[in-house]
Amino acid sequence: MFAFDRIKKALLVSAWFMFLTFPILVIRINPVERIVEWRWINMLLIGVGSFFLSFVWHYFIRRKEMGARRAETGEESEAAPLAQRILKNKKIYRPALVVAGIFALCFPFIFSLYQTNIMISALIYVMLGLGLNIVVGLAGLLDLGYVAFYAVGAYAYALLNYHFGLTFWMVLPIGAGLGALFGILLGFPVLRLRGDYLAIVTLGFGEIIRIILENWNEFSFGPSGISNIPRPSLFGIDLSVHDATIYIYYVMIGLCLLTIFVVNRLQDSRIGRAWIALREDEIACQAMGIDKARTKLTAFALGATWAGMSGVVFAAKTTFVNPASFTIWESIIILCIVVLGGMGSIIGVIAGALVLILMPEYLRAFSEYRMLAFGVVLVVMMVFRPGGLIPNVRRIYTFKGATESGKGG
Repeated sequence: MFAFDRIKKALLVSAWFMFLTFPILVIRINPVERIVEWRWINMLLIGVGSFFLSFVWHYFIRRKEMGARRAETGEESEAAPLAQRILKNKKIYRPALVVAGIFALCFPFIFSLYQTNIMISALIYVMLGLGLNIVVGLAGLLDLGYVAFYAVGAYAYALLNYHFGLTFWMVLPIGAGLGALFGILLGFPVLRLRGDYLAIVTLGFGEIIRIILENWNEFSFGPSGISNIPRPSLFGIDLSVHDATIYIYYVMIGLCLLTIFVVNRLQDSRIGRAWIALREDEIACQAMGIDKARTKLTAFALGATWAGMSGVVFAAKTTFVNPASFTIWESIIILCIVVLGGMGSIIGVIAGALVLILMPEYLRAFSEYRMLAFGVVLVVMMVFRPGGLIPNVRRIYTFKGATESGKGG
């Protein structure tokens, strides 16, 4: 009876998909010959594909429900995600880290310059994702204007180099400081806001920065942008395009390692625990004596710091910046990286950035269906893994003093 119900549901889904896609995939009008072409084979493929996909979908839905039942009965340790079990096993993940490190160091010499450029972009988004993870993943503050801090860092390098001739290494800490400053400026007006209202205000802040850059021609050169931004030099030595790209790649490796180290230490620190408390329950957090205003401002400032540094590297990599590079879609992509990877999870955010940035590049052969595949991946992840690719493990503190003293007696 159960199998018959599943077949019936799969047939209904198949019929519904064929009905919806009929005008698009079956009917094609040829304006040259003035005829209508009927592509019935497409309808057959849609029907068969949706029928089998419905079976697969219901199978995974059933597995998810069984996993939820096991968690309720106390068997969650046996059903723990594979990634978490690997991370807990030092005999596995330590050699894996060594192999990943060797691969990262040898990457520019194994693959082409094009692949290295793609990887630099992915590493920039790793930094951006880890910075936004402080604001959204740890503090629970939904920020849709994060791209504004990215733009501040990029234009800081472009303008300071254009007017004062400052080099990449001089502007890198300045970009971080300006990002933190703008994070505080954004944080003050939104201290009393939360949820959707906070998201709308931060979205407006991001658009204000973009519109200012686009219309203030005397300051930012408007839509034309700023070109001929120098790439970073090595001890004053000018590098070729190939060597400069490899150099930026290793700079990004170092900056990503620094970001991972700092964010991990922040997460384990007192301010990190305050962020998590703020995320879980803002009222209870304040009742426990935590300064809510300072905690929020710290989250905005530290999160924006990494966006400012990423913007400086972006300007050095592309040698050109204009406001079109800092639209709302950039903020949405960075937010998707955090949500898809796992909110609050450092390794999850890294995995999410690599998947969301590298997948569209390597699916250029299917350029017409890239966004469709991107949307399908997000929908499937949110249904079956709402915690993300590698969700953050909630830490549990246990007191074993009483047990040990009982054994000693």
